[in-house]
Amino acid sequence: MPRRIPVHAVTGFLGAGKTTLINRFISTPYLSEAALIINEFGDVGIDHLLVEQSGEGVIELSDGCLCCTLRGDLVDTLADLMDRRQTGRIRPFTRVIVETTGLADPGPVIQAVIGHPVLAQCYRFDGVITVVDAINGLPTLDRHEEARRQVALADRLVVSKGSAAASQQRAELAARLADLNPRVAVIDADDADLTPEAVFDCGAWDAERRQIDAAAWLGQHQHDHDHDHDHDHDHARHHHHDGVRSESLELDAAVSPQALMMFLDLMRSAHGPKLLRMKGLIKLSDDPSRPVVVHAVQSVVAEPVRLKSWPGGSGEKTRLVVITRDMPEGFVADLFGAFADQPAVGRPDSAALTKNPLAIPGGYKP
Repeated sequence: MPRRIPVHAVTGFLGAGKTTLINRFISTPYLSEAALIINEFGDVGIDHLLVEQSGEGVIELSDGCLCCTLRGDLVDTLADLMDRRQTGRIRPFTRVIVETTGLADPGPVIQAVIGHPVLAQCYRFDGVITVVDAINGLPTLDRHEEARRQVALADRLVVSKGSAAASQQRAELAARLADLNPRVAVIDADDADLTPEAVFDCGAWDAERRQIDAAAWLGQHQHDHDHDHDHDHDHARHHHHDGVRSESLELDAAVSPQALMMFLDLMRSAHGPKLLRMKGLIKLSDDPSRPVVVHAVQSVVAEPVRLKSWPGGSGEKTRLVVITRDMPEGFVADLFGAFADQPAVGRPDSAALTKNPLAIPGGYKP
């Protein structure tokens, strides 16, 4: 896992501020060895930075990072970049940032990395960063299914234009975002001290500690914090998740490898369209001391990865986070428990919503 190149997806509805976010960090050391995949060169406003044409569709910027346009299928673009890197036609890059169109579902970006047998050996998907406009965010979420999916699939939510929005507007947006994705870290784009690491580093692999950060990846810190508050969120006002439901499952006993594979296969084949995302650490009976990382998006399930040991502070138990759409509450927990031949403790994350759900350390506070 650490040897593969991380891929980050930056998404958000039209005008949310994706390009502004990338431009803010494009000259930092964090992006100096990155490859940016965008729809059009002009979208990022980098014309004054172009110094060298590294090949058709690929340019090198004055600050060192590479930039290329999305040419058809993302799989082809990622494969072409890796081929150029390995053959020396472009300089090595250490991460890839994909900026999607405003109307894009980020699911296919994840699928392109975790579902392709060759690309999965070169790249690892690190996370979805969704930018939400504080001024137009609520009406956009009301009107557009794509915007709701972008929020539901996010590993980081970046709220832009917060200083220009009224306090009531910010509070209502905070509650709506928590309805759609209660476990995610939310960041204020107006924070002058915001670092690119705080925005982009949201995957399972902690580069600084060189190990899996299970709590951050599964949203455990946010989950624990939310439970410190009262639970009186007004679900009806916020459309009760718009059909999107986030649930977390925990299981102390080990599960057989066969049961896990049957569960994943059934979720993929029978419920794929309703499975927005699933990720977790699984305790298997053949070697309980070495957990397995699972990751799925709709009908695409990544090949499970076996770790050498349990991550520090994670506890030796199965933890699974599932985001679904239009599925009954508790369905996934009951199904997983049936395959494991023991009940899984499943609780909807909606129960963890608070009066001020985004008031987390360093987060966006309405």
